[in-house]
Amino acid sequence: MVEQEVKIPSQGRELDCYIAYPPRRAGKSPALVVIHEIFGPEAHIRGVARRFAAEGYVSAAPNLFTGELQRLLTPQNIAYAMQAFAQAPPDLRRNPAKLAEFAASQPAERRPVLEAFGKISTPPVQASFAQDLKAVTRYLATLPEVAADRIGSVGFCFGGAMSGRLATVDPDLRAAVIFYGQNPPLADVPRIRARVLGLYGSEDPGITSTVPELAEAMRQAGNRFDYHVYPGAKHAFFNDTRPNYHKESAEDAWNRVTRFFAETLGSA
Repeated sequence: MVEQEVKIPSQGRELDCYIAYPPRRAGKSPALVVIHEIFGPEAHIRGVARRFAAEGYVSAAPNLFTGELQRLLTPQNIAYAMQAFAQAPPDLRRNPAKLAEFAASQPAERRPVLEAFGKISTPPVQASFAQDLKAVTRYLATLPEVAADRIGSVGFCFGGAMSGRLATVDPDLRAAVIFYGQNPPLADVPRIRARVLGLYGSEDPGITSTVPELAEAMRQAGNRFDYHVYPGAKHAFFNDTRPNYHKESAEDAWNRVTRFFAETLGSA
């Protein structure tokens, strides 16, 4: 398998991006943007990209936090933030004003990363990230190995939310998968042209309870949205490096996703 590190121009900066290519084959391949969790494009996400490459997809895992955010969102700082969030109201991260107030109340060493969490949760910043991801799909479309009309996305947690957001800004995206991510802005749903698949855990009510709203918005817009909720699965059930990993759900989800991309992007 060929692996590559590239820089992709976007909005006055360059995104770091890891790309895994399928084993050599004749013709062009479909492509995927694999979007990271809040932890950035760490080893797990690169492993997922390699799994998709082995299935026949050119798989790009961009680092949306390239630059200052990457310096703040280190594993140690994220651990500080998670400890703080464990003691905070469950809706905190969806309310930037409350999050800013909470960050100011925390010990000094936790404030910068909590403020960074708050920043990446704001609608303008997430809208900017969606444009960054669109730059990645446009880059993929220029590669000689890629079938430019067969590009999709898949994301996890924060990345799941961004996969949905990307679908609202990229009319050429053919398919989008949301793993336990927040809904895209419902007002933007009519702009989605991709088929969308959502995969959620029943023990993740802060996310899963909002999914019927997305389903109804997609129905009203005449868009196809299929989703599945796994009984007993918590947030991040697919990530086998985290405590919430749920093997049975993760294996079924992988089968659903690979079938979905085979249907929407064509045979890999």
